[in-house]
Amino acid sequence: MHLIATRRNAPTPRRTTRRLHRWLGMTLLLAATTASAADDLNARLAQALQGTATPAMGVLVIRDGKVAEHAVRGVRRNDASTPVTTEDQWMIGSTGKPITVAMIARLVEQGVLGWDAPLSTLLPDLAAQMQPAYRSVTLGQLLSHRAGLPENLTDAAALDAFFVDSRALPVQREAYVKAALAEAPVHPPGTEFAYSNSGFLIAAVIAERATGKDVETLMQREVFQPLGMTGAGFGPTPAGQPVGHRGGKPVTTAPQKAEDGVPPLYTAAGNLHMRLHDLALFAIDQLAGSQGKGRLLTAASYALMQTVQPGSGSGLDWGVQPSIAGRQGPVLVHGGSDGNWLAWVVLFPGQNNGVIAIANAAEDMGADQATMGVLGGLFAELAPAAAGAPAK
Repeated sequence: MHLIATRRNAPTPRRTTRRLHRWLGMTLLLAATTASAADDLNARLAQALQGTATPAMGVLVIRDGKVAEHAVRGVRRNDASTPVTTEDQWMIGSTGKPITVAMIARLVEQGVLGWDAPLSTLLPDLAAQMQPAYRSVTLGQLLSHRAGLPENLTDAAALDAFFVDSRALPVQREAYVKAALAEAPVHPPGTEFAYSNSGFLIAAVIAERATGKDVETLMQREVFQPLGMTGAGFGPTPAGQPVGHRGGKPVTTAPQKAEDGVPPLYTAAGNLHMRLHDLALFAIDQLAGSQGKGRLLTAASYALMQTVQPGSGSGLDWGVQPSIAGRQGPVLVHGGSDGNWLAWVVLFPGQNNGVIAIANAAEDMGADQATMGVLGGLFAELAPAAAGAPAK
């Protein structure tokens, strides 16, 4: 199977010299699978993994707002034989960005932050030294990739230095933000979509300053604990859990540069691990929120997250699509990879259905082929055919 990204204003999935590249939305043209609804999900995983070097994959299916199917297959690391389990934790990469948005939304609802406040007000001590174009950028623009910021720091040496930085994470993030705001915008802020990890790190610093708490504490307090995401955490998976893979080998040491993964300070941009069930709890709440029944946020916050923003194909921070692989939308999508893992969340709010797919490898070991193979067979069961879609 192959992923073909064609949605206007969406970042095209591509291999870059930096593994910090992330995916937001996807429009898929998938080779149809012959699997039927009665097929066992574990058998689908076995079929999808064939012909790839991906050590393991997990899939969780949500039907009618509940976990309906959940299966994993493969090994935690490919130099050993320990199988993955349904209770294992996986790195979810940038698929964690909507979680960051939900945390910020809680702070907005509490009156601590405001979506439309400009950076000149939110970061007044940095206003004079930041690029003038950024002074009017809002929190909402940061979290919908409309701030004009580059994807990551363009100074490769400066970025790599954060991988070995021993300072506290909030201190590192302050330094990162100062550097990011000094870089020229890739286009005028507020005019169009440009995927940016830096925007999420700036939002993290704003939240940390406003609350006096680090982002890690805020995520636990505002999202993980209210939703019961007890297996969610930060950074690499714990010892004894699945590990990511690159170049055919397990990744067992902390990344030292951008080619290796993401630095620890990237929590808000995508450096979380959790069980599939934990991510499902968040996804189910997002589905409920689309129907006015969410537990975590107000109806207005869910609507903001799930509505396309001006000049963009993105909400905050869902890719919002009218259809996917010939299935009727609206569709909420996010994917993430650090080059060692690959994760997707695809939700169909109109049907109250969704699917999560995660692998402990990335494209170089065929994880894109494996995850797309499973997703392609499941979409047809989760949403009706889109108008004008070819008959199967």
